[in-house]
Amino acid sequence: MTYIYFIGFMGSGKSTIARLISQRLAIPFIDIDNEIEFQQKRKIVDIFQEDGEEVFRLYETKVLKEITDKPLISTGGGVVEKNENINYMKQNGIIIYLKTSFSEISSRLAHDHSRPLWKDDTNKQALFDKRIKLYNQIADFIVDGDKLTLQEQVNEIIKYIRIKRIINVKDKHNSL
Repeated sequence: MTYIYFIGFMGSGKSTIARLISQRLAIPFIDIDNEIEFQQKRKIVDIFQEDGEEVFRLYETKVLKEITDKPLISTGGGVVEKNENINYMKQNGIIIYLKTSFSEISSRLAHDHSRPLWKDDTNKQALFDKRIKLYNQIADFIVDGDKLTLQEQVNEIIKYIRIKRIINVKDKHNSL
């Protein structure tokens, strides 16, 4: 099975886009962050607070490698922090980067208190700058979340999936 990994900074729409494509193409998806919370029986913010980011990243890698039955995978924003994860994704599928500007992310996350790394006002921009370099380097396909609506992003990704013959599925809406 070829997997489609959605990467991007927190708040870029990875889970939303994966869910919409899953519904439209009638194929399953998984959100790694949600799966970590399910397996650990606690919220990510609590994992960060109680165990630290390093332990969270171990959980993230474990879940990434356990996925065998869901071709659409919404990753956490920091999945690119470990070369092990990058290599695994490159070997097992294609990587779609949902590119979103810092100003758009800031707007989307203005009232979101569930993201531990977003709470630290001093490091937000530095973290963003560091990660976008990684996203750009490893992406097989980039979708601009600032210029396209959600539906346009979904359409672009489905078109890419079809052109590359990544997943052989029929579009329930036949809109492309």
